[in-house]
Amino acid sequence: LFLLISYGAGAQKSYTPTDAGSKVHFVIKNFGIKTGGDFSGLKGTVKFDPANLAGSYFDVSVEAKTVDTDNDMRDDHLRESDFFDVQKYPLINLKSTKITLSSVAGRYYVFANLTIKGVTKQVGFGFSATPKDGGYVFDGEFQINRRDFGVGGSSISMADVLKVSLHVAAK
Repeated sequence: LFLLISYGAGAQKSYTPTDAGSKVHFVIKNFGIKTGGDFSGLKGTVKFDPANLAGSYFDVSVEAKTVDTDNDMRDDHLRESDFFDVQKYPLINLKSTKITLSSVAGRYYVFANLTIKGVTKQVGFGFSATPKDGGYVFDGEFQINRRDFGVGGSSISMADVLKVSLHVAAK
């Protein structure tokens, strides 16, 4: 029995997130105007099986230096120490601690640790998982307070809370 359980747990398929077909997007108000940007450089491991959520997990990162707001001067500033400090903290990481069924039919809920600039905070959010091309596409969104992670200093022109939207393809 132990061997069967061990085999079943080890047989769960592992997926790799890809930049192709993925989008890691954020929106924040700056001077009262919504400003958005994207990150790329997705890497990590996803194990997902709707029939075995206890054995499923996400450990996914993006490269902080890839921040792209369609404004090179702003992007360069965001890479500096008062924002993402990409030289010292090259990755932004999301690592799940638990995945459950959501109260919304056909959706799931992830509890995770989000690490930005060496600061780790718990986040939780609903997401969908759509099978595609031998893998999955995961869609979800959550809000964070940038000050919790030491991003942007004490800027009063920039909102504290921002929204992060994830559309992650994993094969």
